[in-house]
Amino acid sequence: MISSSIARLKITLDDVEPTVMRRIEVPLEIRLDRLHLTLQAALGWTNSHLYELHARDVGWGVPDPHWPDGPLDASKARLIDVLEDTGAKTLKYLYDFGDGWEHTIKIERIEDAVPDLLYPRLLDAKGQCPPEDVGGPPGYEFFLAALADPEHEQHAEMLEWVQGNFDPHQVDFAVRQSAVDELAKRWKPRPPSPRTKTK
Repeated sequence: MISSSIARLKITLDDVEPTVMRRIEVPLEIRLDRLHLTLQAALGWTNSHLYELHARDVGWGVPDPHWPDGPLDASKARLIDVLEDTGAKTLKYLYDFGDGWEHTIKIERIEDAVPDLLYPRLLDAKGQCPPEDVGGPPGYEFFLAALADPEHEQHAEMLEWVQGNFDPHQVDFAVRQSAVDELAKRWKPRPPSPRTKTK
């Protein structure tokens, strides 16, 4: 694995129907805190809750000094090191410890980066991400049932909550792509500054 390599990842939101899936490419050297932000952008979450990335029995996230057995610092770990150290081909990504959104991240392939392309990149998207704070997979199932049935006692309330517009089968690819592209531009490596001549 060389530093100019990229990983193609397939991310699937567990335990929900219809399927929510994203396919992205990221630099192998991406830090895990940046991988988290990329997942948020690609999926459509709002980065309003804590998260944890797992490889085998090791977890990374936002460390808590009051929780010594909690996750390691995601800002100090890179994807390439995690894959090499653990030998994992699949990672788990937990977002929002209350709602418990679990995602499976499959490493589909590792290949050379294409020159002049910015990474991360969103390649494919299927299904709309559930609304935040809907109550995890069981709450989402209830939400969809209420939304689909005009006779449901909470139909009007759920419709108002999502401002009358939610189709679980549709994802606005351009919006999700733009969010990921913004991160790629922000993290674009800067050319080294020319050295000033000393007299």
